[in-house]
Amino acid sequence: MGMAKRSGARSLRVLVAGGGVAGQALAFWLTRAGHRVTVVERFPALRAAGAQVDLRGQGIEAVGRMGLLDAVRGKLVDEAGVAFIDARGKARATIMANTSGRGRQTLTSEYEIMRGDLVRILHDATKDDTEYVFGKSVDGFEQDEHKVVAHFSDESSGEFDLLAGADGQGSRIRRAVLPKGFDPYWRTGIHMAYWFVPRIASDSNIRDTCMVPGGRQIMRRSHNPAETQVYFVMREESEEASAIHRAPVERLQEFWADRFRDAGWQTERFIAGMRASPFFYSQEIVQVRAGTWSQGRVVLAGDAAHCASPYSGMGISGGLVGAYVLAGEINRHPDDLPTALAHYDRVLRPFVNAIQGGVNPRLLRLGMPMTRRAIDAFQTATALACFLRVPDLAARLSKEDRGGDWRLPAQPAPVGAGWAPGGCGGCPA
Repeated sequence: MGMAKRSGARSLRVLVAGGGVAGQALAFWLTRAGHRVTVVERFPALRAAGAQVDLRGQGIEAVGRMGLLDAVRGKLVDEAGVAFIDARGKARATIMANTSGRGRQTLTSEYEIMRGDLVRILHDATKDDTEYVFGKSVDGFEQDEHKVVAHFSDESSGEFDLLAGADGQGSRIRRAVLPKGFDPYWRTGIHMAYWFVPRIASDSNIRDTCMVPGGRQIMRRSHNPAETQVYFVMREESEEASAIHRAPVERLQEFWADRFRDAGWQTERFIAGMRASPFFYSQEIVQVRAGTWSQGRVVLAGDAAHCASPYSGMGISGGLVGAYVLAGEINRHPDDLPTALAHYDRVLRPFVNAIQGGVNPRLLRLGMPMTRRAIDAFQTATALACFLRVPDLAARLSKEDRGGDWRLPAQPAPVGAGWAPGGCGGCPA
Protein backbone atom coordinates (compact mmCIF):
# COMPACT_ATOMS: atom_id res chain seq x y z
CA MET A 1 0.00 0.00 0.00
CA GLY A 2 1.65 3.27 -1.07
CA MET A 3 2.13 6.22 1.24
CA ALA A 4 0.31 9.45 0.52
CA LYS A 5 2.55 12.36 1.44
CA ARG A 6 1.35 15.94 1.59
CA SER A 7 3.40 18.24 -0.61
CA GLY A 8 5.79 20.48 1.31
CA ALA A 9 5.24 18.69 4.63
CA ARG A 10 8.25 17.51 6.56
CA SER A 11 8.76 13.74 6.80
CA LEU A 12 9.59 12.72 10.37
CA ARG A 13 11.54 9.69 11.56
CA VAL A 14 9.33 8.17 14.28
CA LEU A 15 10.14 5.30 16.64
CA VAL A 16 7.16 3.52 18.22
CA ALA A 17 7.91 1.36 21.26
CA GLY A 18 5.27 -1.39 21.36
CA GLY A 19 3.56 -3.30 18.56
CA GLY A 20 0.10 -3.66 20.10
CA VAL A 21 -3.16 -2.00 19.06
CA ALA A 22 -2.19 1.62 19.82
CA GLY A 23 1.35 1.32 18.40
CA GLN A 24 0.16 -0.16 15.12
CA ALA A 25 -2.74 2.31 14.80
CA LEU A 26 -0.27 5.17 15.28
CA ALA A 27 1.98 3.69 12.57
CA PHE A 28 -1.04 3.41 10.26
CA TRP A 29 -1.85 7.12 10.37
CA LEU A 30 1.74 8.40 10.41
CA THR A 31 2.92 6.37 7.40
CA ARG A 32 -0.06 7.60 5.41
CA ALA A 33 1.17 11.16 5.91
CA GLY A 34 4.61 10.17 4.58
CA HIS A 35 6.48 9.76 7.87
CA ARG A 36 9.06 6.97 8.27
CA VAL A 37 7.97 4.76 11.15
CA THR A 38 9.84 1.99 12.96
CA VAL A 39 7.91 -0.17 15.46
CA VAL A 40 10.01 -2.12 17.98
CA GLU A 41 8.27 -4.93 19.87
CA ARG A 42 10.06 -6.71 22.71
CA PHE A 43 8.32 -10.01 21.96
CA PRO A 44 10.00 -12.16 19.27
CA ALA A 45 6.88 -12.13 17.08
CA LEU A 46 3.59 -10.28 16.73
CA ARG A 47 1.69 -10.53 20.04
CA ALA A 48 -1.48 -11.83 18.43
CA ALA A 49 -2.83 -13.41 21.61
CA GLY A 50 -5.07 -12.21 24.41
CA ALA A 51 -8.68 -12.25 25.38
CA GLN A 52 -11.84 -10.97 23.75
CA VAL A 53 -12.09 -7.18 23.42
CA ASP A 54 -14.85 -4.89 22.30
CA LEU A 55 -15.11 -1.81 20.15
CA ARG A 56 -17.55 0.90 21.17
CA GLY A 57 -18.58 4.41 20.19
CA GLN A 58 -15.68 6.48 18.92
CA GLY A 59 -13.50 3.33 18.63
CA ILE A 60 -15.82 1.92 15.97
CA GLU A 61 -15.64 5.23 14.13
CA ALA A 62 -11.81 5.27 14.32
CA VAL A 63 -11.67 1.80 12.72
CA GLY A 64 -14.16 2.99 10.09
CA ARG A 65 -11.94 5.92 9.20
CA MET A 66 -9.05 3.50 8.71
CA GLY A 67 -11.19 1.62 6.19
CA LEU A 68 -10.85 -1.55 8.30
CA LEU A 69 -14.39 -2.00 9.56
CA ASP A 70 -15.21 -4.72 7.02
CA ALA A 71 -12.07 -6.63 8.05
CA VAL A 72 -13.14 -6.34 11.70
CA ARG A 73 -16.70 -7.43 10.88
CA GLY A 74 -15.25 -10.54 9.23
CA LYS A 75 -13.65 -11.58 12.54
CA LEU A 76 -16.38 -10.73 15.05
CA VAL A 77 -17.06 -13.13 17.91
CA ASP A 78 -20.65 -14.32 18.20
CA GLU A 79 -21.60 -13.27 21.73
CA ALA A 80 -25.33 -12.78 22.08
CA GLY A 81 -25.42 -11.50 25.65
CA VAL A 82 -24.44 -12.02 29.29
CA ALA A 83 -26.10 -14.47 31.71
CA PHE A 84 -25.78 -14.26 35.50
CA ILE A 85 -25.81 -17.84 36.69
CA ASP A 86 -26.06 -19.56 40.07
CA ALA A 87 -23.60 -22.10 41.53
CA ARG A 88 -25.36 -24.92 39.62
CA GLY A 89 -24.95 -23.12 36.29
CA LYS A 90 -28.63 -22.10 35.97
CA ALA A 91 -29.21 -18.66 34.44
CA ARG A 92 -30.93 -16.25 36.85
CA ALA A 93 -30.87 -13.21 34.50
CA THR A 94 -29.70 -12.53 30.94
CA ILE A 95 -28.82 -9.18 29.35
CA MET A 96 -28.73 -9.42 25.56
CA ALA A 97 -26.53 -7.33 23.24
CA ASN A 98 -28.07 -4.20 21.73
CA THR A 99 -28.07 -4.94 17.99
CA SER A 100 -30.68 -2.30 17.12
CA GLY A 101 -28.08 0.11 15.72
CA ARG A 102 -29.44 2.80 18.08
CA GLY A 103 -28.20 4.06 21.44
CA ARG A 104 -25.32 2.49 23.35
CA GLN A 105 -23.97 -1.04 23.68
CA THR A 106 -24.89 -3.18 26.71
CA LEU A 107 -22.43 -5.44 28.62
CA THR A 108 -21.81 -7.13 25.26
CA SER A 109 -20.80 -4.91 22.34
CA GLU A 110 -22.03 -5.41 18.79
CA TYR A 111 -18.31 -5.40 17.89
CA GLU A 112 -16.65 -8.15 19.97
CA ILE A 113 -13.35 -9.42 18.53
CA MET A 114 -10.36 -11.40 19.78
CA ARG A 115 -7.42 -9.10 20.54
CA GLY A 116 -5.17 -11.28 18.34
CA ASP A 117 -7.44 -10.89 15.32
CA LEU A 118 -7.51 -7.09 15.72
CA VAL A 119 -3.69 -7.00 16.05
CA ARG A 120 -3.33 -9.07 12.88
CA ILE A 121 -5.75 -6.81 10.96
CA LEU A 122 -3.73 -3.74 11.98
CA HIS A 123 -0.48 -5.48 11.10
CA ASP A 124 -1.71 -6.42 7.63
CA ALA A 125 -2.70 -2.77 7.09
CA THR A 126 0.70 -1.39 8.18
CA LYS A 127 3.40 -3.96 7.40
CA ASP A 128 4.11 -2.72 3.85
CA ASP A 129 4.85 0.88 4.94
CA THR A 130 6.23 0.36 8.46
CA GLU A 131 9.54 -1.13 9.58
CA TYR A 132 8.83 -3.76 12.27
CA VAL A 133 11.62 -5.01 14.54
CA PHE A 134 10.72 -7.89 16.88
CA GLY A 135 12.62 -9.18 19.90
CA LYS A 136 13.96 -5.73 20.76
CA SER A 137 12.99 -3.02 23.25
CA VAL A 138 13.88 0.57 24.08
CA ASP A 139 16.03 0.44 27.23
CA GLY A 140 16.67 4.17 27.48
CA PHE A 141 16.93 7.42 25.56
CA GLU A 142 18.31 10.93 25.66
CA GLN A 143 17.08 13.93 23.74
CA ASP A 144 17.75 17.55 22.86
CA GLU A 145 15.73 20.11 20.92
CA HIS A 146 16.70 18.53 17.57
CA LYS A 147 16.50 14.75 18.08
CA VAL A 148 15.93 11.81 20.44
CA VAL A 149 18.51 9.01 20.61
CA ALA A 150 17.06 5.63 21.61
CA HIS A 151 19.17 2.87 23.15
CA PHE A 152 17.97 -0.66 22.43
CA SER A 153 18.17 -3.96 24.29
CA ASP A 154 20.68 -5.33 21.73
CA GLU A 155 23.06 -2.46 22.66
CA SER A 156 22.46 -0.64 19.37
CA SER A 157 21.07 2.91 19.23
CA GLY A 158 19.19 5.06 16.73
CA GLU A 159 18.36 8.70 16.11
CA PHE A 160 14.75 9.84 15.62
CA ASP A 161 12.64 12.97 15.51
CA LEU A 162 10.07 11.46 17.88
CA LEU A 163 9.78 8.50 20.26
CA ALA A 164 6.26 7.26 21.01
CA GLY A 165 5.84 4.96 24.01
CA ALA A 166 2.95 2.60 23.20
CA ASP A 167 4.32 -0.02 25.58
CA GLY A 168 1.23 -0.69 27.66
CA GLN A 169 -0.02 -0.44 31.23
CA GLY A 170 3.45 -1.14 32.70
CA SER A 171 5.21 1.27 30.29
CA ARG A 172 8.96 1.75 30.76
CA ILE A 173 8.90 4.87 28.57
CA ARG A 174 6.32 6.41 30.92
CA ARG A 175 8.62 5.92 33.92
CA ALA A 176 11.21 8.09 32.16
CA VAL A 177 8.68 10.77 31.15
CA LEU A 178 6.90 11.26 34.50
CA PRO A 179 8.50 12.85 37.58
CA LYS A 180 10.58 10.45 39.70
CA GLY A 181 8.48 8.74 42.36
CA PHE A 182 5.14 9.59 40.69
CA ASP A 183 2.62 6.72 40.91
CA PRO A 184 0.42 6.76 37.77
CA TYR A 185 -1.83 3.91 38.92
CA TRP A 186 -5.36 4.46 40.16
CA ARG A 187 -6.31 1.13 41.74
CA THR A 188 -9.74 -0.50 41.90
CA GLY A 189 -8.81 -3.24 44.39
CA ILE A 190 -9.76 -5.86 41.77
CA HIS A 191 -7.56 -8.52 40.13
CA MET A 192 -8.15 -10.70 37.08
CA ALA A 193 -6.64 -13.75 35.38
CA TYR A 194 -7.71 -15.29 32.07
CA TRP A 195 -6.79 -18.23 29.86
CA PHE A 196 -8.30 -20.67 27.34
CA VAL A 197 -9.74 -24.16 27.87
CA PRO A 198 -11.16 -26.63 25.30
CA ARG A 199 -14.79 -25.86 24.46
CA ILE A 200 -17.47 -28.36 25.46
CA ALA A 201 -21.03 -28.81 24.17
CA SER A 202 -22.67 -26.79 26.98
CA ASP A 203 -20.51 -23.68 26.27
CA SER A 204 -22.99 -21.43 24.44
CA ASN A 205 -22.61 -18.03 22.76
CA ILE A 206 -23.96 -16.36 25.92
CA ARG A 207 -21.24 -15.18 28.33
CA ASP A 208 -21.78 -16.86 31.73
CA THR A 209 -20.99 -14.91 34.92
CA CYS A 210 -21.00 -16.78 38.22
CA MET A 211 -20.69 -14.79 41.45
CA VAL A 212 -18.89 -16.52 44.31
CA PRO A 213 -18.91 -15.44 47.98
CA GLY A 214 -15.81 -13.55 49.03
CA GLY A 215 -16.02 -10.91 46.27
CA ARG A 216 -15.12 -13.39 43.52
CA GLN A 217 -16.45 -13.91 40.02
CA ILE A 218 -15.98 -16.56 37.32
CA MET A 219 -16.72 -15.75 33.67
CA ARG A 220 -16.88 -18.08 30.70
CA ARG A 221 -17.20 -16.97 27.10
CA SER A 222 -16.54 -18.95 23.89
CA HIS A 223 -14.99 -17.39 20.80
CA ASN A 224 -14.68 -20.28 18.33
CA PRO A 225 -15.84 -23.92 18.02
CA ALA A 226 -12.74 -25.25 19.82
CA GLU A 227 -11.92 -22.70 22.54
CA THR A 228 -13.52 -21.13 25.60
CA GLN A 229 -12.12 -18.21 27.59
CA VAL A 230 -12.09 -18.42 31.39
CA TYR A 231 -11.79 -15.40 33.69
CA PHE A 232 -11.25 -15.46 37.47
CA VAL A 233 -11.88 -12.05 39.06
CA MET A 234 -11.59 -11.12 42.73
CA ARG A 235 -11.67 -8.20 45.14
CA GLU A 236 -8.55 -8.07 47.23
CA GLU A 237 -6.55 -5.15 48.58
CA SER A 238 -3.36 -6.81 49.77
CA GLU A 239 0.34 -6.42 49.12
CA GLU A 240 0.48 -10.08 48.06
CA ALA A 241 -2.23 -9.68 45.42
CA SER A 242 -0.65 -6.53 43.95
CA ALA A 243 2.82 -8.13 43.82
CA ILE A 244 1.79 -11.59 42.57
CA HIS A 245 1.34 -10.53 38.94
CA ARG A 246 5.11 -10.25 38.54
CA ALA A 247 5.65 -13.86 39.69
CA PRO A 248 6.46 -16.78 37.31
CA VAL A 249 3.44 -18.32 35.58
CA GLU A 250 3.56 -21.51 37.70
CA ARG A 251 3.38 -19.48 40.93
CA LEU A 252 0.61 -17.30 39.49
CA GLN A 253 -1.47 -20.34 38.57
CA GLU A 254 -1.05 -21.77 42.09
CA PHE A 255 -2.19 -18.44 43.55
CA TRP A 256 -5.37 -18.30 41.45
CA ALA A 257 -6.15 -22.00 41.95
CA ASP A 258 -5.84 -21.55 45.74
CA ARG A 259 -8.13 -18.52 45.73
CA PHE A 260 -10.86 -20.29 43.70
CA ARG A 261 -10.62 -24.01 44.57
CA ASP A 262 -13.86 -23.94 46.63
CA ALA A 263 -15.83 -21.80 44.15
CA GLY A 264 -18.11 -24.51 42.73
CA TRP A 265 -19.76 -24.47 39.28
CA GLN A 266 -17.12 -25.62 36.69
CA THR A 267 -14.09 -24.50 38.71
CA GLU A 268 -12.42 -27.93 38.61
CA ARG A 269 -12.60 -27.98 34.80
CA PHE A 270 -11.26 -24.43 34.56
CA ILE A 271 -8.33 -24.97 36.95
CA ALA A 272 -7.43 -28.27 35.25
CA GLY A 273 -7.31 -26.46 31.87
CA MET A 274 -5.11 -23.68 33.22
CA ARG A 275 -1.76 -25.43 32.80
CA ALA A 276 -2.41 -26.59 29.22
CA SER A 277 -3.69 -23.18 28.04
CA PRO A 278 -1.79 -21.59 25.12
CA PHE A 279 -1.48 -18.46 27.24
CA PHE A 280 -2.19 -17.29 30.79
CA TYR A 281 -2.51 -13.65 31.80
CA SER A 282 -2.85 -12.11 35.25
CA GLN A 283 -3.23 -8.42 36.09
CA GLU A 284 -4.35 -5.91 38.68
CA ILE A 285 -7.21 -3.79 37.35
CA VAL A 286 -5.88 -0.24 37.32
CA GLN A 287 -6.22 2.99 35.42
CA VAL A 288 -3.19 4.99 34.30
CA ARG A 289 -3.67 8.64 35.22
CA ALA A 290 -0.80 10.90 34.16
CA GLY A 291 -0.86 14.69 34.28
CA THR A 292 1.32 14.86 31.17
CA TRP A 293 1.67 12.59 28.14
CA SER A 294 4.87 14.03 26.71
CA GLN A 295 8.29 15.41 27.51
CA GLY A 296 10.18 17.08 24.69
CA ARG A 297 10.34 14.64 21.76
CA VAL A 298 8.93 11.69 23.73
CA VAL A 299 5.18 11.04 23.86
CA LEU A 300 2.95 8.36 25.39
CA ALA A 301 0.09 6.62 23.56
CA GLY A 302 -2.60 4.04 24.37
CA ASP A 303 -2.52 2.27 27.75
CA ALA A 304 0.91 3.77 28.51
CA ALA A 305 -0.75 7.20 28.55
CA HIS A 306 -4.32 6.58 29.67
CA CYS A 307 -5.22 2.94 30.41
CA ALA A 308 -8.92 3.05 31.27
CA SER A 309 -9.10 -0.58 32.60
CA PRO A 310 -11.18 -3.47 31.19
CA TYR A 311 -14.18 -2.29 33.21
CA SER A 312 -14.43 0.90 31.15
CA GLY A 313 -15.31 -1.16 28.07
CA MET A 314 -13.24 1.47 26.22
CA GLY A 315 -9.62 0.30 26.61
CA ILE A 316 -9.13 -0.80 23.00
CA SER A 317 -11.33 2.00 21.65
CA GLY A 318 -9.34 4.48 23.74
CA GLY A 319 -6.06 3.23 22.24
CA LEU A 320 -7.39 3.51 18.68
CA VAL A 321 -8.84 6.97 19.27
CA GLY A 322 -5.73 8.23 21.07
CA ALA A 323 -3.44 7.05 18.26
CA TYR A 324 -5.73 8.72 15.71
CA VAL A 325 -5.64 12.06 17.56
CA LEU A 326 -1.87 11.95 18.20
CA ALA A 327 -1.08 11.15 14.57
CA GLY A 328 -3.51 13.83 13.39
CA GLU A 329 -1.77 16.52 15.43
CA ILE A 330 1.70 15.37 14.30
CA ASN A 331 0.51 15.39 10.68
CA ARG A 332 -0.94 18.87 11.19
CA HIS A 333 2.26 20.27 12.76
CA PRO A 334 5.22 18.15 11.56
CA ASP A 335 7.54 21.17 11.83
CA ASP A 336 6.38 22.10 15.34
CA LEU A 337 6.26 19.05 17.61
CA PRO A 338 5.77 21.02 20.86
CA THR A 339 2.53 22.44 19.42
CA ALA A 340 1.47 19.04 18.05
CA LEU A 341 1.97 17.31 21.43
CA ALA A 342 0.27 20.12 23.37
CA HIS A 343 -2.75 19.89 21.03
CA TYR A 344 -2.82 16.08 21.40
CA ASP A 345 -3.19 16.51 25.17
CA ARG A 346 -5.79 19.28 24.90
CA VAL A 347 -7.95 17.51 22.28
CA LEU A 348 -7.84 13.98 23.74
CA ARG A 349 -7.94 14.72 27.49
CA PRO A 350 -11.76 15.32 27.68
CA PHE A 351 -12.39 11.96 25.98
CA VAL A 352 -9.98 10.14 28.33
CA ASN A 353 -11.59 11.83 31.35
CA ALA A 354 -15.00 10.62 30.14
CA ILE A 355 -13.99 6.97 29.65
CA GLN A 356 -11.97 6.81 32.88
CA GLY A 357 -14.66 8.59 34.90
CA GLY A 358 -17.17 5.90 33.91
CA VAL A 359 -15.37 3.38 36.14
CA ASN A 360 -16.83 3.57 39.65
CA PRO A 361 -15.13 1.22 42.18
CA ARG A 362 -18.22 1.26 44.42
CA LEU A 363 -20.39 0.00 41.55
CA LEU A 364 -17.75 -2.58 40.61
CA ARG A 365 -17.75 -3.89 44.18
CA LEU A 366 -21.57 -4.01 44.12
CA GLY A 367 -21.20 -6.45 41.20
CA MET A 368 -18.79 -8.58 43.27
CA PRO A 369 -20.73 -9.25 46.50
CA MET A 370 -19.01 -10.76 49.56
CA THR A 371 -21.88 -12.95 50.89
CA ARG A 372 -24.30 -15.52 49.47
CA ARG A 373 -27.23 -13.35 50.62
CA ALA A 374 -25.86 -10.30 48.75
CA ILE A 375 -25.33 -12.45 45.62
CA ASP A 376 -28.96 -13.64 45.79
CA ALA A 377 -30.16 -10.04 46.17
CA PHE A 378 -28.08 -8.88 43.19
CA GLN A 379 -29.35 -11.70 40.97
CA THR A 380 -32.97 -11.15 41.99
CA ALA A 381 -32.73 -7.42 41.24
CA THR A 382 -31.01 -8.12 37.89
CA ALA A 383 -33.65 -10.72 36.97
CA LEU A 384 -36.42 -8.21 37.71
CA ALA A 385 -34.69 -5.50 35.66
CA CYS A 386 -34.34 -7.94 32.72
CA PHE A 387 -38.00 -8.98 33.04
CA LEU A 388 -38.93 -5.29 32.78
CA ARG A 389 -36.48 -4.90 29.84
CA VAL A 390 -34.63 -2.10 31.67
CA PRO A 391 -31.10 -2.81 30.25
CA ASP A 392 -32.47 -3.12 26.71
CA LEU A 393 -34.50 0.09 26.89
CA ALA A 394 -31.73 2.03 28.65
CA ALA A 395 -29.25 1.04 25.93
CA ARG A 396 -31.56 1.90 23.03
CA LEU A 397 -32.67 5.25 24.48
CA SER A 398 -29.17 6.37 25.46
CA LYS A 399 -27.90 9.29 23.39
CA GLU A 400 -24.22 8.32 23.61
CA ASP A 401 -21.82 5.49 24.38
CA ARG A 402 -19.12 5.51 27.07
CA GLY A 403 -16.95 8.19 25.50
CA GLY A 404 -19.66 10.80 26.07
CA ASP A 405 -20.51 13.31 23.34
CA TRP A 406 -16.83 13.85 22.40
CA ARG A 407 -16.41 13.71 18.63
CA LEU A 408 -13.50 12.40 16.58
CA PRO A 409 -11.73 15.35 14.86
CA ALA A 410 -10.95 15.37 11.14
CA GLN A 411 -7.65 13.78 10.01
CA PRO A 412 -5.48 16.13 7.93
CA ALA A 413 -3.60 13.37 6.08
CA PRO A 414 -5.06 11.87 2.87
CA VAL A 415 -4.99 8.07 2.81
CA GLY A 416 -5.96 7.36 -0.75
CA ALA A 417 -9.07 6.98 -2.87
CA GLY A 418 -12.48 7.11 -1.30
CA TRP A 419 -11.37 8.80 1.91
CA ALA A 420 -12.20 12.36 2.89
CA PRO A 421 -10.95 14.25 5.98
CA GLY A 422 -13.51 13.84 8.73
CA GLY A 423 -15.29 11.18 6.72
CA CYS A 424 -15.93 7.68 7.93
CA GLY A 425 -15.63 5.12 5.15
CA GLY A 426 -17.28 1.94 6.34
CA CYS A 427 -18.64 3.43 9.58
CA PRO A 428 -22.03 2.22 10.76
CA ALA A 429 -24.80 4.66 9.92
